[in-house]
Amino acid sequence: MSVTVDGDKTSSVPGRVRRILSGPPPEKVPSLIGTACTLIGLVDIAAGVFPRFRTSRIHALAEVLPGTLGPLSAAVSLSAGVLLLLLAHGLKRHKRRAWRAVVLLLPLGAVAQFVWRHSILGSLLSLGLLALLLRHRDQFAALPDPRSRWRALANFVVMGAGSLALGLVVVSAHPRRVVGDPSLTDRLEHVLLGLFGVEGPVAYTHGVDWTVGYSLGALGMLTALTTLYLALRPEHPAARLTDEDETRLRALLDRHGSRDSLGHFALRHDKGVVFSPSGKAAVCYRVVSGVMLASGDPIGDVEAWPGAIERFMDEARAHSWTPAVMGCSETGGQVWTRETGLDALELGDEAVIDVDAFSLSGRAMRNVRQMVKRIERNGYTTRVRRVRDLDPAELDLVRRAAADWRGTDTERGFSMALGRIGAPGDGDAVIATAHLADPENGTSTEDSPYGDLKAMIHFVPWGTDGMSLELMRRDRTADPGMNELLIVAALQASPTLGIRRVSLNFAMFRSTLARGERIGAGPVLRLWRGLLLFLSRWFQIESLYKFNAKFQPRWEPRFVVYRAGRDLPRIGLAAMQAEGFLTLSLPRPFARRPARTPRPCAHVIPQRTGREHEIRTAEAA
Repeated sequence: MSVTVDGDKTSSVPGRVRRILSGPPPEKVPSLIGTACTLIGLVDIAAGVFPRFRTSRIHALAEVLPGTLGPLSAAVSLSAGVLLLLLAHGLKRHKRRAWRAVVLLLPLGAVAQFVWRHSILGSLLSLGLLALLLRHRDQFAALPDPRSRWRALANFVVMGAGSLALGLVVVSAHPRRVVGDPSLTDRLEHVLLGLFGVEGPVAYTHGVDWTVGYSLGALGMLTALTTLYLALRPEHPAARLTDEDETRLRALLDRHGSRDSLGHFALRHDKGVVFSPSGKAAVCYRVVSGVMLASGDPIGDVEAWPGAIERFMDEARAHSWTPAVMGCSETGGQVWTRETGLDALELGDEAVIDVDAFSLSGRAMRNVRQMVKRIERNGYTTRVRRVRDLDPAELDLVRRAAADWRGTDTERGFSMALGRIGAPGDGDAVIATAHLADPENGTSTEDSPYGDLKAMIHFVPWGTDGMSLELMRRDRTADPGMNELLIVAALQASPTLGIRRVSLNFAMFRSTLARGERIGAGPVLRLWRGLLLFLSRWFQIESLYKFNAKFQPRWEPRFVVYRAGRDLPRIGLAAMQAEGFLTLSLPRPFARRPARTPRPCAHVIPQRTGREHEIRTAEAA
């Protein structure tokens, strides 16, 4: 028995040696080199900023690392560290341009180590890292991300702020060499002037002023050069839906649009699209912060979905984007996971109402029924029509009212919002409007620029016999309950429009909220529900679920498809950016913001994920 074990151990040794000599697996090289550049960059910055670090044992060992030139120049060490930190993220994402930059920098680092430091080991390490990059150059083939001139301004703001903060550390890192006791204002002035290569008010002894001056000048030069490069390089705008793409998508929706209630939202103009080789299926997407975000199920024939999904994944690999799908159905999730090896997680439920089974009678519909009757007694009337049946003047009035009644300065929506009303080709959409017929019982219409129009809801087609809720807007002076009134009016008018099913709002984590409030729910489920209730203070998760539940819908689960668990936070942030809940864009100081009437505090305003909805739910007495 022992002989066999010993034999197994000895026979495994050559295999381990071969694995060590062959180096890391090719697919792990970008991550390893990116991590190494991050660590080396931090060491370089510390060596350039803190004088004690330059005399420590750690720095004696770190001097053999690529990019650390030791005492030759703190400014060179500092700038090299910043450059390595900037390139590390691109290397981890397999970016070709980051690879080219590092391949150019490493030979310079090797020469510098040999000439100034006379360090053979440091030169060999630089050349070894260069050889690793050259050997696995096929792993760095990702194309650049879509970009615009705004990247240059963003770089100037971020790099400028970082240089200012790091420069303040540089100025304050020599307390024993400072002449006098300069204030914080003096230090900030010294940093600002130093970034432009001008001497500031802070004075040093023992030649430290040259070290600080060169370091600040290097930071300013890096900020200027990177901004200039981004401003002058060719612009690659983000993907947009072309007229030809829209025509092809509409043809697919005409044949297969009844399958998914979110299909019509693929026609947003700020989405890109990839088609299957046969052209019978397509996946629409948007790239947000390096995440290639698709929404809903693929469009078209289910049998052609794998071809479109394969094109989607090829595009993600070509640019090293993180693939993700938000709000796909159970069938869509099964196809995505089967074809790509991705994983799926239930995100929430979509509320779907069967028109034939809907009724206001019964105890379960008591609150909705009482609210609708009360509003009707106040003199409100409703009209439900196809958009194509509105005359141009009324359509223009509805558009202006929808823009003015928007609850936020940022237009929200991605996966479940169309972002327009009455565009060519959208004539089958349905719009329901509420009007105040008797001004004596409500707010006077004389002061309103929209006459008796008080609220609206907009539905997009869901095949030939369905519609999906897209937009809800209301006048702030209108009575509470406008949304309930208009939804009921739309459901009651649906048979005359040939509509048999209506998709309402999407409720995130609906099953958790429903099961967590039942008797016998476990501690983990109750804890998860408590966290969702806490988050509902900002994202209105619970209020939206309760609003949907008023209409007694059937719930259709929706899923998020992702590559790995570590990608979920990044995907979540990208989805919040796409939906408009998190805005990271640059401010526009010259943009005029229309004045908005303060909202009454007595109403809860849940918002549909991915839509600019305002669902004012006043608790019926």
